[in-house]
Amino acid sequence: MVYRAIGLMSGSSLDGLDIVLATFHENGGKWNYEIMEADCYGYSAEWTGRLRDAGNLSALDYQLLHTEYGHYLGEQVNKFINQKNLDFQVALVASHGHTVFHLPAKKMTAQIGDGAAIAAETRLPVVSDLRALDVAFGGQGAPIVPIGEKLLFSEYEYFLNLGGIANLSAAASSGYIAFDVCPTNRVLNMLASDAVKEYDDEGRIAASGKIDTTLLTELNVLEYYKLEYPKSLANDFGTEIVYPMIKNAGIRTDNALRTYTEHIVIQIKNAITNLNHLKQKNQTARMLVTGGGAFNTFLVERLKDQLKSLNIEVVVPDEKIVKYKEALIMALIGVLRWREKTNVFSSVTGAERDSVGGALWMGQEE
Repeated sequence: MVYRAIGLMSGSSLDGLDIVLATFHENGGKWNYEIMEADCYGYSAEWTGRLRDAGNLSALDYQLLHTEYGHYLGEQVNKFINQKNLDFQVALVASHGHTVFHLPAKKMTAQIGDGAAIAAETRLPVVSDLRALDVAFGGQGAPIVPIGEKLLFSEYEYFLNLGGIANLSAAASSGYIAFDVCPTNRVLNMLASDAVKEYDDEGRIAASGKIDTTLLTELNVLEYYKLEYPKSLANDFGTEIVYPMIKNAGIRTDNALRTYTEHIVIQIKNAITNLNHLKQKNQTARMLVTGGGAFNTFLVERLKDQLKSLNIEVVVPDEKIVKYKEALIMALIGVLRWREKTNVFSSVTGAERDSVGGALWMGQEE
């Protein structure tokens, strides 16, 4: 079977809405894909602020934003279809939404962006609320991308996504293992904004700084890093715990960025060390690195240097995969939901069982 689906992804770094149209071909359980079109529509300053502050709204205002953002997403899909001349070529839309609350310990996660509103705007079938069922079954609801990594990128042993939060996946005989490692671009971008920069281009500011060993030690002993997987992070871990710690250290921005970059590298190396039993001793493994942080040259070079001792080859793929891997996998998750096939692994999330996640909204007429 061949499917053409759009995937929507809005990450915690708030850099914009990623949109991918991909063709998926399944034959005898083997999946192939082609990215037909992809783009990132940056958020206006107003939308960035509204999404960032959504967790502080009243219940009514939150629900109103949920609906309004859903219509906004639908409008962006229509814009994408019109700009790329894709009329009548899209069979399905899968939307991750934008995470506002994530409390899996209380069996709750919330991504705004009403799927019904998207369906009403696009007149297409829409799959949304991709994490909710896994969380209801007692899972972390994150990460959910390992299903796509298994089906689309099976030539790699490890997967690292350097988004607002860094998450790591690995193949194991018992199933996929995946978890959030540490806040990444969200904190790096907040620090860069202190230097009146949107982000630290290629990590140049960090490269010019020096490590503050006292701060680095304090960051590395945070309680989250002691937890066993499955585990996941909410955005406020970075914005309300990590960032204030760095600011309270009272150091220059270049030194703060250098220190936090080293912290990210250390936590990723620690996470892989704890998983290194998955591969045979002295066997070289390949790790696919994607997300906005893959363009941070200094961060990637530090990773390559530190992972040599673990025989891990760090691979940064072509730009489309770096930028749009998560949106691509959201599209696949939507297709799997349409087929009523497993799209979230309990081995990753700790849920009672694998699940077929996502609410389906039929936007078109019969």
